[in-house]
Amino acid sequence: MDTVVSGIRSTGNLHLGNYFGAIRNFVRMQEKDHCFFFIADYHSLTTHPTPQDLQSSVRTVLTEFLACGLDPEKSTLYIQSDLQEVAELYLLLNMNAYVGELERCTSFKEKVRTQPDNVNAGLLTYPTLMAADIIIHKAHKVPVGKDQEQHLEMTRTFANRFNRMYKVEYFPEPVAYNFGEELVKIPGLDGATKMSKSDNENSAIFLIDAPEVIRKKVMRAVTDAGPVEPNQPKPQPVENLFQLMRVMSEPSAVEHFDALYNKCEIRYGDMKKQLAEDVIRFTAPLREKILALQADQDYLDKVAKMGAEKARASASATIREVREIIGFRR
Repeated sequence: MDTVVSGIRSTGNLHLGNYFGAIRNFVRMQEKDHCFFFIADYHSLTTHPTPQDLQSSVRTVLTEFLACGLDPEKSTLYIQSDLQEVAELYLLLNMNAYVGELERCTSFKEKVRTQPDNVNAGLLTYPTLMAADIIIHKAHKVPVGKDQEQHLEMTRTFANRFNRMYKVEYFPEPVAYNFGEELVKIPGLDGATKMSKSDNENSAIFLIDAPEVIRKKVMRAVTDAGPVEPNQPKPQPVENLFQLMRVMSEPSAVEHFDALYNKCEIRYGDMKKQLAEDVIRFTAPLREKILALQADQDYLDKVAKMGAEKARASASATIREVREIIGFRR
């Protein structure tokens, strides 16, 4: 069995983009691979959450992992900060990471542009922490989207650099892995090409959202005044609605509204009502499971403890061997 590692930042509730972009594949992977799935609370510190928000978000993601079908008996589910070995490997990798290559990272340059008042060292060294998360378990495969491919390439760079520097073949070179399939990309309701809660929470549909909340969000989704010529190209916000409908609705519904659009007869209100009900039908079972798990804090504690113990068994062996390779002695 190959080792698979992936994580999701603990920044609140999971949305449809998280589910289709990552978690649905995680559930499949745990049936055939040796999987480590973690809640990345160290990563969330770059945005300086309060202690209360940090703890609440960690619980939220753990609950929703389980509700979506991740099984703590089949895979290792753990909280990143429960694994102190990650912090040590992060430090060691930083010693061999160069400022120039970190500054060239696309995500860092984007953060500098969008949040100039919070350009912290954690943002700069985000790729080394991500690398530590992955190679601490000697991962062979990492499920990633397009926006994380550069970070995975840097992980391979750091792993290979360690191997060359110490003349060992210790860390495998992890590769991107999604069953050979292109990931389903869920667009935002605000016209953005990717659903995200960081810019606008009303743009994202959360798995925990109540039916009335979903209806309100979908009905407020950005559109335009409607087509003025038959078969004209759809603007991005309208294409987003159709893209979401292709995932959520029956093909016949998509064909129906597509035909109306091409004939300049579409009424976006009718389309949104259909889409909202289809989203509600899909999320209802997940919402029910989430609410049930929220009421069982003892079980959540048990899962977190079991995951920490399993993850630590893997990580502690790696750190012990890495320290020996580098030259640290007891």
